[in-house]
Formats: sequence, structure tokens, C-alpha cells
Amino acid sequence: MIPLPANFIVRWRWPIVVAWALGAGLMLPVARGVHQRLQVGGQKIPNAESTRAENIIRDRFSTPYAQFVVAVVRHEALTLDHPRYAAYVDSLTVALDRLPFVLQTLNWRRANDAQFRSEDGKITFVIAGLRGHNDNDATSYVPRLREALRGTQATGGRGFTTYLTGSLAFDYDTRTVAAEDSRSLERSLFPLAWLLLVVAFGAIVAALVPVAVGFIAINVTLGVIAMLTAITPMSIFVLNITTMVGLGVGIDYSLLVLTRFREELESGANPLLAAERTIRTASQAVITSGATVMVGLLALLIVPLSETRSVGIGGLIVVAAAVALSVSFLPAVLAILGHRVDWPRGLAAKLARFRSEVGWNRYALGISQHPVRAVVISASVIVALAAPAAWLRIGLPASGWFPKDTEAGRGLEVLEAMGQGGALQPLRVVLTLPDGGAVLDGDRLRGLKALTDTFRANPRVKEVRGLVDVRPGIPLWQYAVLYADTARARARMPDVLRAFVSRDGAATAMDVILRDSVTLDGSMAAVADVRRVPVHALPNLGRAELVVGGFAASSLDFRDELLRRFPFLVVLVLGVTGLMLALVFRSVLVPIKAVIMNTLSVAAAFGLTVVVFQWGIGGSVIGLEGPTRAIFVMGPVLVFAIVFGLSMDYEVFLLARIKEEFDVSHDNDAATTAGLAATGATITSAALIMILVFGAFAFARVLAVQLIGFGLAVAVLLDATVIRMAMVPAVMHLAGRFNWWPGYRRGAGSGHYRRGSGGTVEVSTDD
Repeated sequence: MIPLPANFIVRWRWPIVVAWALGAGLMLPVARGVHQRLQVGGQKIPNAESTRAENIIRDRFSTPYAQFVVAVVRHEALTLDHPRYAAYVDSLTVALDRLPFVLQTLNWRRANDAQFRSEDGKITFVIAGLRGHNDNDATSYVPRLREALRGTQATGGRGFTTYLTGSLAFDYDTRTVAAEDSRSLERSLFPLAWLLLVVAFGAIVAALVPVAVGFIAINVTLGVIAMLTAITPMSIFVLNITTMVGLGVGIDYSLLVLTRFREELESGANPLLAAERTIRTASQAVITSGATVMVGLLALLIVPLSETRSVGIGGLIVVAAAVALSVSFLPAVLAILGHRVDWPRGLAAKLARFRSEVGWNRYALGISQHPVRAVVISASVIVALAAPAAWLRIGLPASGWFPKDTEAGRGLEVLEAMGQGGALQPLRVVLTLPDGGAVLDGDRLRGLKALTDTFRANPRVKEVRGLVDVRPGIPLWQYAVLYADTARARARMPDVLRAFVSRDGAATAMDVILRDSVTLDGSMAAVADVRRVPVHALPNLGRAELVVGGFAASSLDFRDELLRRFPFLVVLVLGVTGLMLALVFRSVLVPIKAVIMNTLSVAAAFGLTVVVFQWGIGGSVIGLEGPTRAIFVMGPVLVFAIVFGLSMDYEVFLLARIKEEFDVSHDNDAATTAGLAATGATITSAALIMILVFGAFAFARVLAVQLIGFGLAVAVLLDATVIRMAMVPAVMHLAGRFNWWPGYRRGAGSGHYRRGSGGTVEVSTDD
């Protein structure tokens, strides 16, 4: 245990409260703008094939469309052949060209390409290539691009609908939606959590204090994260995870501290003495609980991916902030409030039946009398819920990955209506020749033609754009003649050669565009297909290197890298958590059981996630349009890492109380019954708040956030009910004194235990 300066905190209570209030006030404006600094796509994966492809295109090619957006135009009556339609498209193109960060634009007239117009001629699009050192730079241009489009439409676009879409626009809209959802859910969750706390405490003031702790913890953390973005890229996932975890643990820890403070007041201590005792007991338990949560979050830092590291860093900061507030700010506030924390006193009597331990006593006795039945029933429930996890399919969802109720989403729907949705996320294929070979040589062109024909034969591929696919139907010999004089070819078709030929002439790029019917998960399969093409067996490409980039390729590399690291992450979390419990309880069996049962609750959460998301059963309740058919890899990884620590809180609360009773009575059955009865109400109240917080995010508009929120909510629900309130005490009854081997020695002066709040324990040793 870390000794806390209880006297110091109580003596300097006013400066401590003022310091936290000032710090939170200073961080608030910084925290409100944090979403503008977060990334959706994350950092490129080091040494991944997709990263190498993107680096080659950035460093060796002069294409102005390495980063681009698409302005989609539609009119219900006019076609592109109408002068007014053509004039409007030209006006949009000029407005985009005037922006300083737009490198080049391409519309249907400049491209002279039928792909730029729908079959009925009512839909077209304009591509704008952007300047930017990274995706975050280019994403920040989206508001100005949309402003230029709106200005043009306002002056001469009556009857037209214009949308800005593309990956950069999706990134901007996704982080905007995530920020809006986070603020909206915060506004809803704080009053709901307060109402639950009013029932739990029977007092309005007592219920306000934990909510204040959660609010300050979240905003201080978001302010720190905003400053960290200047040092390291931070993923948009950190925004919602910080709100979820911060509100959950902030209120959870405050509940424990506040319950202990009220207990001390009821025992006759004055407010200052009660606050000191609370710091020495309940606050110590908060530190221990916080440490268990941090184990899983620390494990996320071992994965060299921006998304997981961002969540790990954000989670560590918010848990540390919640712990710091609970052991300093909260006791200081309680010392100031004193007995006023129970205002209004009449309310407590009216709500007393909700906090009665009579029902928990009866329930605990029932478990003690029929432990085998309790194990069989609870195990059957968990196994049944976990069974669908065997069909867990890791990938990208079939639909709904990006929020549809956005301008970028509506633009994509219009593009898909004209059959060009796949153009937004092409596979970026780069072929590099060895020893400075020239891709424009006639012999190399024959190999390139064979390569692109192989790509085109894939049923997932709609079209291929490259050096030998500039115009459909042109025979290979004409391309050989065209490119024979390289200088002349560059002068005649500068855009084509800048896009498809590197500056040194030794590499060529191709865009493989997938059919609109191919799902995001199917696009990852298409990447695997392209990477398996035997390029070395093609004419004159024997030593060439082929790499594939783009969104789908990055997603595939991300999935593979995270799955490769996941087993080590699991072993690390299980091992460190088990070791911590073994040291605390001086037992072998207790940590083994805790780890197994925590794993069961996570497995059951995975099973329900498969049912609701992957299979779509009941998904409409949380706004899903249909089955996702695959689960994004971040969901299971984050649910495991976060839930394992959070649920271990409840394990510690329950087992600590059972251990306290056992050390006094040396009767395992009596101790287990008493421990369950004493902690049942506290664990249930804490879990209800956690479920409320996490469950609310299952209704977010970003699918990945929905996945994580749902997984966390059901994991905590199952852990706090089936596992912690049934299976754990039942197994404790069956194991008897073996629970405490080898630390138990009958008659040994191992210590005297005193019950604290929610199962927290104050220990004094005789040895």
C-alpha cells in the first residue's frame, strides 16, 4: 500500500479543492477542441506492406492526387449536356482551383472519361487533389472545401445537390460525429448517473459529488490528450473511451470513498477525523483498484499502433486522474461538507428499502445451501452466451463503417447510385523494378498488361487504372509506340505519367477499383488476392516487387498486426493480474479462479457481440441496419484489455470482504456468505452505473464505438451478476479452505481485519 498524507489532505482541504477546480477550468476550453486534433485513420503501421506502398507513392511519384476529395453533383432533371449543368460544374471546379491547398482538379470535361458521368447523365463528380504532409493536415481542409462548394451553389446552383466526400471527408465527419456523440451522451449520462446515486445514497448532495469527480476527470484528461497530440498522433477512439472509462471509474471510486466517509460519520467521528480515516482505508482500496485497471491499459502500449496506444494512454491518464481525485479532491470536499453530505435527511429514510441488506442475506444463504446448483446454472448461462464466440470473424463490417447521416455518407450513396463508389477507396498497387529498370520499356509493358489483366479477372475488381489502361480497347502495341519517346509522352500526357510513373521511371502505380457490391470486409479479401498474384512468373517482371496500399490494405495489415500481438497481450494481462491477486490474498487458487472467471465473462461478451453485430440478431435496437458479418479487431482487443481490469475491481471488493470474515472465523462457508451479503449492494450499484455509461455508447453513430460500448456493457453486466454474484461465491463454498492455501495458517497472527466501505479492508498486522 502507498501511504497517503491524510492529515495534509484534510488540513489543506480548501487549497486542494480550489487547485483542482482551477485546473479543471483551465483544461475545459482545451478539452472542448480536442476532437479537431485527433486522427481517424491513425498512424501508418511500421514496416507494413501498405505503409511501404504509401511511402513509395509519396516519395517517388509526383501525382497531385495522392490525397484527394470528391465533390459529387446531382440534378433531378438536368443532364450534363445542358449548358447550365456544365456551367455549374465548371464553377465548382474554378472555386476548388482557387484554394491554395488544392493542387489540381479533374472533372468530366477535363478527363474526357465516361466514368465521370452516370448513365442518365444526371450525376457527375469533381476530384480535387490536396497538398498535405499527412492525413490530418489534409483532413483539416474539409471545412474550407465545403465552404467553397456552398458558396458556388448559393450563387448559381439552384436545383443541384452537392456533397463533398472521400476518405478525408469521412475522417472529418467521423471525428465530428464522435465529438458530438461524446458531448451528447455526457449530457444524458450525468443526470441519469446522478439519479442512480440518489437511490444508492438516499441524499442529493452525496449523489452530486461522484458526478463532479467523473466530470473533472474526463475534462482534465481530454485537456492533457489535446496537448499530447503535439507530440504523438492520437486516435479518435480515445475521445469516447476516455468518456466511458472516466465517468465509470470516477463514479465507481467515488462511491466507495463516499460510502466509507458516511460510515465513519455514523460511527460518531467528526467530519475531519472521518475524512482522515477514509483516506487511510477506502482511498487505499481505490489505489489498488486503479492499479488493476491500469494493467490492461498498460498492455495496450506494447502494440505499435496509434489506435491501441492512444486508447492505452488516454485510459491510463483518465484512470490516474480519477484515482487522484478520489484520494485528494473527494476527501477534501467531504471534509468541507461534513454532515451536509447527507442532505436532505428525509430522503434517506424513504429510499432505505433500496439499500437494505436483508434481501442480500437471503440470497447469500441460498447460494451457500446449493453451491453445486449455482455453479451448474451460472456456468451453463456463461457457456451458452460464449458459444457464438467460436464463429467470431475478425474483419471490416459489411456496411455502416462510416456514419451515414453525414455529408460524406450522402455523397457516397450518390456515387454508388452511379456505380462509382469503389473509386473512393481504390487499392493502390505499386510495382518497382530492380536495378533501375524502366517501366516504359516495351518488354516491361507486356508484363504490366499481363498483370493488370490478372487483376481484372478477379470477380471483385471492377476496373484497373494504370499505364496500359489509360483508354479501354487500345492494343498494347499502341502503348509501346506512345511511350517509346518518354519525353514526348510526358509532354502529351503529363497527368497520366505523373500519376502512374515514378520520377526515376523505375516504378509504376496502378489503381485497382473494386465493385460497389464488394463489402469492406470483401475488399480486404481482394487485397489478399492481389498480393498473391505470382508477379515473378509474368513476362519480364521476374525480379519486380509488388506492394499494395490503400484503406483496405492498411486495414488488413492493422488486423494482422493486432492479432499477432493479441496473444502476448492476453498472457501479459492474465499473468500480471493473477500475480497481483496472489500477492494480495496469499493464495494460489483465488487468482487462478479470478482469471478464469474474468475470461469467461469476456468470452460471453464476445459471444453476444457476434449475435448482435455479426449476425444482426436484435441489432436494430441499437440502430444497426443489418448484420455486420465481421467484427472490427479493435473491439475484442479493447473490450478484453479494459474489462479485465474493471471487473477485477468487483473481484477484489468481494474477495477482500470474504477474506476479512475468514481470518476472523476460520469458517469458509460463513465467511463467503457474509462477504457476499455485505458487498452485494455496493457491487450492484457500481455495476449499474458502469452498465449505464457503457451501454449508452452502444447507441453512438460510429460503429466502432458502438461495438466497444456494447461489449463493455454486457461484459460488466455478466461479470457483476452471473460471475461475481453466483459463480464466484459458489466455487468459494465448494473449495473450502483450499481457497486460502498456502497463505492460511490456523491460529497464526496474520492480522486483524476491519470492514470498510463496499468490502474495502483496513489491516493491522501482528507479525
